[in-house]
Amino acid sequence: MSDKLYLDNIITNKYRGLLRVARNVLADDGIKEVRKAFKLAYSVAKDLPLVNGEPYINHSIAIARICTEEIGMGRTTIISALLYEFVQNEYIQLDTIKKEFPPQVAVIIEDLTKISGIDTKNTAEQAENFRKLLLSLVTDVRVIIIKLAERLQVMRTLETYPENLHFPLATETFYLYAPLGHRLGLYNLKLELEDISLKYTNPESYKLISRKLEETATSRNRFIREFIQPIKDELTNQGFDFEIKGRLKSVYSIYNKMRKQSVEFEDVYDIFAIRVILNSELKNEKSDCWRVYSVVTDFYQPNPLRMRDWISIPKTNGYESLHTTVVTPSGKWVEVQIRTSRMNEIAEKGLAAHWKYKGGEADKGLDVWLGKIREILEAPEAEALDFLDTLKPSLYTKEIFVFTPTGDLKKLPSGATVLDFAFDIHSNVGCACVGAKVNGKSVPIRHVLQNGDRVEILTSKTQKPKGDWLSFVLTSKAKNKIKAFIKDEEQKSAEQGKEILVRRLRNWKLEFNDLNLKKLLKTYKFKTVTDLYSAIADEKIDISEIKEVLQDKPEAAKIPEKIEGDLVEKIVKTHTPKTEDFLVIDDKVDKLDYKLAKCCNPIFGDPIFGFITINEGVKIHRLNCPNAEQMISRYGYRIVKAQWTSSDGSSLYQANLKIVGIDDIGLVSRITDVISKDLKVNMRSMTINTTDGMFEGHVTLFVKDTAHLDALTNKLKKVKGVMSVGRASSI
Repeated sequence: MSDKLYLDNIITNKYRGLLRVARNVLADDGIKEVRKAFKLAYSVAKDLPLVNGEPYINHSIAIARICTEEIGMGRTTIISALLYEFVQNEYIQLDTIKKEFPPQVAVIIEDLTKISGIDTKNTAEQAENFRKLLLSLVTDVRVIIIKLAERLQVMRTLETYPENLHFPLATETFYLYAPLGHRLGLYNLKLELEDISLKYTNPESYKLISRKLEETATSRNRFIREFIQPIKDELTNQGFDFEIKGRLKSVYSIYNKMRKQSVEFEDVYDIFAIRVILNSELKNEKSDCWRVYSVVTDFYQPNPLRMRDWISIPKTNGYESLHTTVVTPSGKWVEVQIRTSRMNEIAEKGLAAHWKYKGGEADKGLDVWLGKIREILEAPEAEALDFLDTLKPSLYTKEIFVFTPTGDLKKLPSGATVLDFAFDIHSNVGCACVGAKVNGKSVPIRHVLQNGDRVEILTSKTQKPKGDWLSFVLTSKAKNKIKAFIKDEEQKSAEQGKEILVRRLRNWKLEFNDLNLKKLLKTYKFKTVTDLYSAIADEKIDISEIKEVLQDKPEAAKIPEKIEGDLVEKIVKTHTPKTEDFLVIDDKVDKLDYKLAKCCNPIFGDPIFGFITINEGVKIHRLNCPNAEQMISRYGYRIVKAQWTSSDGSSLYQANLKIVGIDDIGLVSRITDVISKDLKVNMRSMTINTTDGMFEGHVTLFVKDTAHLDALTNKLKKVKGVMSVGRASSI
């Protein structure tokens, strides 16, 4: 078989695939128009060179197929998608399109050609501006649909593009195209764009989560089968026509939860969702969905905060579904989505699916839909990069409901803290509480709980209730238990202090009488002898001073001034010489000097990028720098590629660590021993904060590379009392 015949067969198979899916939305006259468009495109494409190893026309066919199969678009969109690149590159004249096809095809192609010339790196500083720019240039919203389909096809084949285009195309897709897909209700498209973008902007995280998902697939599938079986049996008994299946969350969605909640993969509790799809008549849809909800909650306890009723009031982009999150007897959380087949098609294909169910003429329904899309796109949006719909609880809610790790529901007053929750479980738990994990994230005991939180209390044998606890607990149970414990401890302490004082006075051959007690009360300014005894027991008074006081030597009671020694900072010189041995930057700026950014302190081995500054040359940032999102979205045209090459091991790089743990005697010493003695790491500074039994330390140190830092981090995690260790921004 000749090469030409082989390529013709490839094109023919792609084209037949397009016709097959197009027949689901087009009548015979529509198919005839699509054939006509393909013949015109092929007459030009057959003589064009391959692009990324594929026939030129295959890209246009793939875009047209996405438009119809995955978005539900019709004849005009398919024809425009097939032809616009040929017009844009002047292989076909626009006048030819105007003569051969309906007028709207030429309008769409002309708009597509117009916006394809926009350099988004220079013009659109943020996603909202890009949206406004598109709207100002296009007259038919189908232009935006085709551009989204085109970008999806580009991302699906991104590995065939030159490597230097991977990062800029991925970041542009994430900040510009994924939000547009979200606003049109094209959730499948939006999720896929986000996942592929993450694959190329943060490959390590993408590979980690993908590997974890693969490793847990067997146990997860077994759990899903066991979870849905009782629901499936009951729905069958009640005569429902339905489909029920598990749906895995997207890689980016899981990554985003890990990043926002500062938790590991294992601590993300809603990695998958269960979807129940009903075949119901339109008039019965709402009642049937609520009946299924009742069945689900008969078997599993629902979380009141995670209830989403988008059936009674659909989203502005047309999305309809009933969502709830339930907990199994084993304490595992599962999201359940309940919808009809009609709602499911709208959820997958966005508003494009609406016109099918409106009745009447298809074109008229499509016109209504296009008008609805424009209203949505033109509506102002507070934050263009905020993709998540949130439901804020009322400020005036009098009660909240929170969950234990095993799914038990606890009712507390609004404003209740972790400590209130701990005492609600048991007095002993409250007395030993040093903090909690709320939704997988460590928080102090005074943290205010929100409706629907999942709370795991952390305790320590050395913890005891303190007087200041009364200033932030809310429940009467917690207050009474704290007061009772403090009173009991004061009594025990006073008895112990009295015993110590009597014994010492006997050894000093001094009398234990009212005269000496009054003298001590006056000297130390205590109101009662109980306070005096407690101070002695708690070592707030140096017992040796009492002898001097009672022997009329008050000067001995003076506390000597504490003299602070000079602070000496050990300076470790760091260098990143401008040679190819350490760092390579994009050729177009290789003459500019560069520095490591202080906001994220990249070290050898970190995934990095360069940012061209106005006065300081190129600044090197980590890909997960806290400022990366703003820089890439607003100043994408100033981003350049950078990568490490090799290191001789002599350079040291500054790194900042955040260490969180349970405040305990000797914890700081154990941490510094690991850093300075065990691993011989130079420490520049260390700051420590302790609040309500929780310890938080920030350490600035110098390491050779990421492997060196990982070894240190793993070692620190094993220190007794340390709960988490991670990279932090500049201190």
